[in-house]
Amino acid sequence: MKRRTLFGTVATVGSAVGTALGLNLGEKAAQASTKTDFKGPNFKGDVEPRGTIGQLERLPSLDLESRQDFLTEFRQFVDRDLTRASAVQVNRGLLDRGLDPNGDPPMEQIFAAIEGNPVVGTAVRCWISCQQMTWSTVADEFHGQLDRYLDELDAADKAGPGTLELNPDMDMPDHVKHEIHIQPGGYVGDPLGGYVYHYGTNNFYKRRNHQDEVHAGLARSVPKPADGKVKRILELGCSTGQMAVALKRLYPDAEIWGIDIGAPLVRYAHMRAVELGVDVNFAQRLAEDTKFPDGHFDIVTSYILFHEMPAEISRQVVREAHRILRPGGVFFPIDFYTGSKPPSKNAAQKLRHWWDHRWNNEVWWQEYTALDLGGAMADAGFTVDTNGPRAWIGNTNLLGTKPG
Repeated sequence: MKRRTLFGTVATVGSAVGTALGLNLGEKAAQASTKTDFKGPNFKGDVEPRGTIGQLERLPSLDLESRQDFLTEFRQFVDRDLTRASAVQVNRGLLDRGLDPNGDPPMEQIFAAIEGNPVVGTAVRCWISCQQMTWSTVADEFHGQLDRYLDELDAADKAGPGTLELNPDMDMPDHVKHEIHIQPGGYVGDPLGGYVYHYGTNNFYKRRNHQDEVHAGLARSVPKPADGKVKRILELGCSTGQMAVALKRLYPDAEIWGIDIGAPLVRYAHMRAVELGVDVNFAQRLAEDTKFPDGHFDIVTSYILFHEMPAEISRQVVREAHRILRPGGVFFPIDFYTGSKPPSKNAAQKLRHWWDHRWNNEVWWQEYTALDLGGAMADAGFTVDTNGPRAWIGNTNLLGTKPG
């Protein structure tokens, strides 16, 4: 893992990491449960070398599990202690120049204020290194057994419950080919991208989503249409299917669909739903061109989709959601700024999002923050409620209803 390279010569970082790790590792290990929601191999070819904890299939090796445990604790330290220390330095640098750090300062002024600052540089370097190492350790492990896991996906493709639709001849738009979050191969270029995404994002959630708790909470936040009728639900940009599975558990009699442009993601989503025995339909399709009939769904929702696409594509997705919803159906997009909390004008927060765009490959972040998603929903024909039920960030969330 090249920890010497990661920490460089900043001895205080290494010391603080050791302290942070000591607080949690033993406690977390002691709390681990061997209870499983899987019922053993659910299809011929299923690979579970180390069993499961709840509904989380354990990583293939103890070595990888230990590395990810370390990296999760390191991310905790970076996100909490280093990020706070960096924010103090950024804001102080603006104040020293007679500028208001909360007054939406231009990036050029922020750059000048932090030039050569070792605390800010350490915080950024450590966060990106953690991200890189999280992806690489997981990818290396699964790709070291490439044939085994490709065989597992092949076997699951043909299994049920639920269905899987792949479109290998699909013309991929350029905007989907980026390595979002610097995940190697992105969502479309690595055949094992679903495995890498699932376990990599577990690190991002810092143990808060090992049992899909985040996605289950999001699913519970999605409102029903006013008439209470729910026969079909679609999740746009479903990635590895965790929210779609949670929606099926909430609405066992409804037909649930999850679509994503990434074949590796929907293959993994289908495989995992099969293992959990949950009947969800997954398809490789574009959110802006779903191929579903007019008025087909009662609910269309999404989670962290819109900040990963150009603004014009986002508008197309909103129009498509309106088309495929029945009159009275609801559109409930969940993302960073779909709630009541607007983009921050604080210098430290602006810098954080800038380097996330620059170094973590959040390609469309600037376009997303400038997008009036509620306005796009109104333009598409939705009746928009800016005070819809709370979902993720903020006390409310955008809610669109198709008139009729």
